[in-house]
Amino acid sequence: MYKFFAYLNRMKYINRWSLMRSTVTENIMEHSQQVAVIAHALAMISNTYFGGNLDANSIAVKAIFHETSEVITGDLPTPIKYFNEEIRNSYKSLERYSNERLLTYLPSELSEKYATIINADDEEYKYVKYADKISAYLKCVDEVNMGNSDFTSAKKTLRKEITAFKSKEVDYFMAHFVEAFSLTLDDLQS
Repeated sequence: MYKFFAYLNRMKYINRWSLMRSTVTENIMEHSQQVAVIAHALAMISNTYFGGNLDANSIAVKAIFHETSEVITGDLPTPIKYFNEEIRNSYKSLERYSNERLLTYLPSELSEKYATIINADDEEYKYVKYADKISAYLKCVDEVNMGNSDFTSAKKTLRKEITAFKSKEVDYFMAHFVEAFSLTLDDLQS
């Protein structure tokens, strides 16, 4: 019996934003799907408008699995995770350990293949990181639009971080797609 996929199924029980009062809860399974969609879009934008030659599907798969370690560690809030270099390095080590442990729950032939996905840290992976920040920003947009001022500061901070990427693909996505996330269903349909 192999437990890898049963563990991943538990992503739906791990909520994000634990230090914040959220109007709508978000779990890491939902978040990973949104990050995958955005990362895929960033790669497609790169290839279509900026001469990129990215494997959008590979990037999307890496995004789907980017939070796998959290089925063991839980979602450590960003202010804690990045409080100082010692904590950041310790948490990275814990993430690596968790991913390696998860890989033991697969047959060895599959474990080798999944290791390249869940331990990704290559050029493609930067698009996952970009998408992760955009997803967090969109969560803040949703919360602020629902009147939850607890997310106002996080929204401003994330916007600055996204702008600091200096990525043409990210800038394009932010300029052409993000505004629509504030529309109501009626507005989207008109």
